[in-house]
Amino acid sequence: MNNKELFEALKMLEKEKGISLEAMIAQISKAIVIACKNNFGGNEDVEIDMNPEKNSFDVKLNKTVVEEVVDPNFEISLEDAQKIKKRIALDDKIGIPLNPKSLGRIAVQTARSVIRQGIRDGEKGQMLAEFQSRQQELVTATVERIDPVTGAATIKIGKAETILPKSEQIGEEVLKEGDHVKVYIVDVKNGDRGPRAIISRSHPEFVKRLFETEVPEIFDGLVEIKSVSREAGSRTKMAVFSNDKTVDAVGSCIGAKGARVNTIVEELGGEKIDIVEWSDDPKKFVAAALSPATVVDVVITDEEAKACKVTVPDNQLSLAIGNKGQNARLAAKLTNWKIDIRPESGFFGEEDDEEIEIN
Repeated sequence: MNNKELFEALKMLEKEKGISLEAMIAQISKAIVIACKNNFGGNEDVEIDMNPEKNSFDVKLNKTVVEEVVDPNFEISLEDAQKIKKRIALDDKIGIPLNPKSLGRIAVQTARSVIRQGIRDGEKGQMLAEFQSRQQELVTATVERIDPVTGAATIKIGKAETILPKSEQIGEEVLKEGDHVKVYIVDVKNGDRGPRAIISRSHPEFVKRLFETEVPEIFDGLVEIKSVSREAGSRTKMAVFSNDKTVDAVGSCIGAKGARVNTIVEELGGEKIDIVEWSDDPKKFVAAALSPATVVDVVITDEEAKACKVTVPDNQLSLAIGNKGQNARLAAKLTNWKIDIRPESGFFGEEDDEEIEIN
C-alpha cells in the first residue's frame, strides 16, 4: 500500500466510523514509536510527519553523532552522519530516515494492534459522546435482537448499541426485531467494556418526556409537570400546574377529545393515566391525587412526617384504595405524603383502616 492508498483508506474509515483522521494518524504515530522502540533496542526518539494533503509519510529515528559507535541503536558515526547531512558535528542529533515497511513483521503486527485499539477507542469515544449528549432525553431507537431466554432487547441508538432489560420494558409488551421504539436514557456508564447507556421504558421520566413531546404548552413552559408516579404497564399518576391562568393544565395534557393523552396511552400499551392538578396546599393536592375517588376531607396529622388522614364516602373507599392498594400507593408517591384512608361512616374498626405509606 502506497502513501496515497493509506490516506484514502483512513479517510474512508473516518467517513464510516466517524473517527477523525487526526485521531487515526495519532494512533499510527503511536504504533510506529512502539515498533521503533522494539526494533531499535528501546530507542523511541522518533520524528513522524504524516501529511494527508501531500500524501507524505516520513519517519526518522534520531541518533547521536559519535566518533566511535558503541550502541548502533542510539548512535551513528560522524562519517555516516555526514552522508545524510554534511554540516553535522559530534554530539549532534540526526534523524535517520526509515521506511515503515522495514520495521519487520512483529513491528507491523504491533502497529496494526495499536491502530485497531485506537479505532476501538475512537468508536467508544464517539459512543460515549452520543449517549452523553442525549442523557435524560427521549430517543427513538431500533430493536436489533431479542434474547429468547431473558427477553432483554439489544437496542441501537444512532451508531451505538445498548441493552433494554426486560425489567425496564412496559408490562408484558412484546418487542420484535426491527421495531422502532422510544426509550428514555436514564444514565451513562463508562466501564471496562466501554460506554453503556442505561435505558428504560418503565421509568416515570419516560412518561414525562412523552408529554413534553406531545403537549406544546409543556414545551413552551406554560404548563409544568410537577411530579409523576408510575407502575409501568398498569397506571401512572401525573401532577401538572399552569403558569398561565388562562391555560388549563389538565385540559392541555388531555387534549381535544383526549387526543393527546390517548396518543401516549397507545405508546404505553394501554397503561392508564390519571392527570391531576398540582397544588402547594397539601390538602388539595392529596385530595386531587386520589382521583378518580371523591374525597370528603383531608386532615394533616403530622406535618413534619408528612402524614395525613383522608376521609372518603363509604361507596368510594374501594376506588380510593384501588386494586391491591394501587391508587392510594401511587397517590402517596405522587404527593410524597403518607395517606391513611378512612370511610366517612367510620363503620370499619381500626383493624380495617387502610394506611398507605411511601415505600
